[in-house]
Amino acid sequence: MKLPQSEEQVIQILWDKKRAFMKDIIEAYPDPKPASTTIATLLKRMQDKGVVNHKKYGNVREYYPVLKKEEYFSNQMTGMIKNFFNDSVGQFASFFTSEQNLTDEQLDELKRIVEEQINARKK
Repeated sequence: MKLPQSEEQVIQILWDKKRAFMKDIIEAYPDPKPASTTIATLLKRMQDKGVVNHKKYGNVREYYPVLKKEEYFSNQMTGMIKNFFNDSVGQFASFFTSEQNLTDEQLDELKRIVEEQINARKK
């Protein structure tokens, strides 16, 4: 599931805060702040999608993410690799490492991570 950018902003805030009231969500936005009705609409849409939920305290709702950040990111990366790199992780890695002007240290870190994954699978 790909969220629109407006909903991604809300879920990012909720991932950072874990739980938040609408006023907390609005305060987390840079100026100019969105209207509370805008945020309420986004939260309602996101609830309908099963991305967020809330706990009610009288007339006030405390929102929290249902969708896990890691799950969303993994799905987005998988979709990007499929759509832009012909479902080839190798093409993605080649593009990423050549286009990002990575330092030797960053490349060494990527190499270490890949080697750790290979070794873990051999056990």
